Parts: sequence; structure tokens; C-alpha cells
Amino acid sequence: MTTTTAPDKAGSLAWARRRDSLARFWRSYRTHRAGLYGLAGLAVIALIALTAPLTVGEDVQSVTSAPGTALESPSGQFPLGTDQFGRSLLGLLIWGARISLAVGLLAAALSVAIGTLVGILAGHYGGWLSTALMRITDWFLVMPTLVLAIVLATVMSHSLWTVILAIGVTSWPTTARLVRAQTIAVESRPYIERARALGGGHGHIMSRHVLPNVLPLVLAQTTLGISNAILTEATLAFLGLGDPTVVSWGGMLQDAREAGAVSSGHWWYLAPPGIAIALVALSFTLCGRAVEAVLNPKLGAR
Repeated sequence: MTTTTAPDKAGSLAWARRRDSLARFWRSYRTHRAGLYGLAGLAVIALIALTAPLTVGEDVQSVTSAPGTALESPSGQFPLGTDQFGRSLLGLLIWGARISLAVGLLAAALSVAIGTLVGILAGHYGGWLSTALMRITDWFLVMPTLVLAIVLATVMSHSLWTVILAIGVTSWPTTARLVRAQTIAVESRPYIERARALGGGHGHIMSRHVLPNVLPLVLAQTTLGISNAILTEATLAFLGLGDPTVVSWGGMLQDAREAGAVSSGHWWYLAPPGIAIALVALSFTLCGRAVEAVLNPKLGAR
């Protein structure tokens, strides 16, 4: 006969509560039709990006072995036409989804991580530290994010990690202010006073009590920040500040501009990456709004 120890019971109870919370979250999320559309769109785009090595292969980026001629119009062989090197635009669009999504996710994660850390520290400690952190946050808020990102991308080497760093370190102030306000609200609750009375230190209170309560806000802010990060990456790539060795949707727009697609009327070169960027940004925004409405029912969004 097997016996169940107290830690095992506590662990099972915790996992049961997590599953129940996820089930409640999904039931509420399903009531938001726009959020479901956004989630379905993201699932399709993510599947296309993940299967790109199998469907188009890495050779689609090669300039020397391009299968077509320069700037062919859409046809049966090339459904979206070709670029100035004769490469299939459909293949480049599929392969570029990997880079654009990766940059958006990593940059948004970095931005939210910085904002969460600054917000929790400012809200928990208060005093001179909060004042100093908030003044730095205000400085980043009043400075245009895109301008700061362009400066960083210009002075640093042109690589994918530079773009991620430039976006991440310039777009965190909004998250910091939201998390600070939520931290102050959480720390005014009675159980925080009990935790301090029982000997809980700063690290314990911030990690075990404050962080779990601000995570829903952080999750909603992350989903909304990914779309902004993808748009910023596309802008930097369009300005020629991206990584020239990789294919992204913004880089495709930059190549189209350099090839004179705007003046020559080669719409098939411009439209696909622009539409793809708009669809991904819209999908993440719809998901973010739905998550925000589920986690904060007072918004009343439907």
C-alpha cells in the first residue's frame, strides 16, 4: 500500500488549481470572438514559420541559385512573383515569418522583463529608489521609441541581436509604470503585512507574493508588445538597419524599395510582406485585447 506524503498532496493540489485556473481562463477567452480569430491567425502563421525548413528550405534565400528571372509577375510557378534576384517571393515570405516572429517574441520578452523588474523594484522599495527609477522611465517615455531604436541600431553592428536589443531596451517604460502601480496596490493588502510580520524578506515578498499577482498584467502587456516589436523591426529593416544576412518581412520591403518596385508598379513585391506584417500585428493585438479583458473583467471589452 502506497502512502502520499504532505508535500505530494500539496503539489497535487497546486497543479489541480493551476489546471482549474487555465480551464476558467479558456472558457472566458472563448467568449471573445475577435480573440479567437486572432489566435487562429497566429496558429496558422506559427505553423507556416515552423514548417518553413520543410516546405521551402533554406536555399530559398540563395541569390546565386535563384530559380527565376528578376521581377517576374505572379504565375503558376511563382504565385507571388520573384524579387530582383529571381527568388520566389512566396518562399521568401514564408521564410521571413521565422525571423519576424522570432524578433517580435524575443524583443517583447526583453522589454517586458526590464519593465517588470523596474516596476516591482520601484513599487516595493519606494523612496529615493522609486523616484530615480521613475525619472529614468519618464525620460524613456518622452523620447520617441523609434528614434532611440534607430540610434542604437546605427551605432551597433547590424545583426539580429542588435535589433532585438534596440527594441527591447527602448520599449519597456509603459510596462514599468503599469507594474509599479499594480505592485503598490498588491503591497497594500493585509497578507503582505502578515508576510513581513512572519519574517519575509524583500526577495521573498517580491518573488512569492508580488510577482504572481502582476503576472496577468505582464502577460497581457507581452501579447500587446509583440505586435509593436514586429512593426518596429520591420521599420528598422526598411530603413536598412536590420541584419542584411537574413530575410525578414521588413527587409523584403527594403529590397523592394531599392529595386524601384514603387515607381515601376511591381505591386506583387510590395503587397505580400506589407499584408503579412499587418495581419500578424492585428492577430497579436486581438489576442492581447482578449487576454486583457479576461484578466481584467472591469474593462468590459467584448
